[in-house]
Amino acid sequence: MRIVVLAGGTSTERDVSISSGLLVAAALREKGHQVVLLDVFTGYEQDILDIDELFKQNYSFTDSASVGETISDIDEIKENRRDKTNRFIGEHVIDICGSADITFLALHGGEGENGQIQATFDLLGLKYTGSGYLGSALAMNKGLTKSVLIQKKILTPRGEIFKNEEDTESWQIFPCVVKPCSGGSSVGITIVETKEEFKKSVREAFSYGESEIVVEQYVKGREFSVGIVGGKALPPIEIIPRDGFYDYKTKYQAGAAEEKCPADITEEQDKAMREAALQTYEALHLESYARVDFILDKGNNAYCLEANTLPGMTPTSLLPQEAAVEGIGYSDLCELIIQNSLEKYNKKETL
Repeated sequence: MRIVVLAGGTSTERDVSISSGLLVAAALREKGHQVVLLDVFTGYEQDILDIDELFKQNYSFTDSASVGETISDIDEIKENRRDKTNRFIGEHVIDICGSADITFLALHGGEGENGQIQATFDLLGLKYTGSGYLGSALAMNKGLTKSVLIQKKILTPRGEIFKNEEDTESWQIFPCVVKPCSGGSSVGITIVETKEEFKKSVREAFSYGESEIVVEQYVKGREFSVGIVGGKALPPIEIIPRDGFYDYKTKYQAGAAEEKCPADITEEQDKAMREAALQTYEALHLESYARVDFILDKGNNAYCLEANTLPGMTPTSLLPQEAAVEGIGYSDLCELIIQNSLEKYNKKETL
């Protein structure tokens, strides 16, 4: 097949996306596919465009990526773009994706994960991996996710959505968690104990350009994640940070957290989390694959925190580790995601 792996972008998770994209592209090439790795924002900036040749050469916009302890300078990336515009989709991206059998979305955060790129591709008749625009929008917005979970009676921490700093004065539950409404990779998330800390955390959460933030009760317990591929829940993985909680630094720095899969939990706990993950997957209209995060408290209550529609595929990411326990290697996982995504389109075409 001819496959475009779309990565990069302008979200706070740009580096994570590029790291995922490089690995996915390499894995699919090992499987014999012709793969073009593109940055969705910068696109292909050469004057001469020969799409067939790009696929034959297995073109990549970069050969290296690293996820540091802090996010990239997005303003600098925008300034270096050739056409100097702020359009999210760069030069020739649509033309190149239109020549592929499918586009593997290795994007994380922002317009790449909130349903906007999915809706654009739908209108243009382009096939892509993962959930559609509706599920992507619901899962990306943590406030909407919480509303859906509550409506479907799926256990989740109590929380509220706030549109400005002044309204947060009404919040009186401590400790609590403060986070941007639509961010990812735990960027901007803080756990606060006091009202004074709370005010500082609120300002930080709004500093990421969000028009809304979510504040929710802090649930103390063990952290888990459950991947779903093709409607099947994978074994829960436990995340044990060496220090603090599972924030951006801990997620992507090797050795910053210990991950156990299969997790050291009872059969009943395993079953309950898998069932809750599938319920969340269905409630949010997710498709093809996803990952659902939980906190398990001392009373064995599994609180659903959020769902990730485009789980990371970096060297430290959780989904590949869970798949490996089921005997699914990294390259096979990438192909499985593509197969499940194509099946979605095949079903629609036969209706």
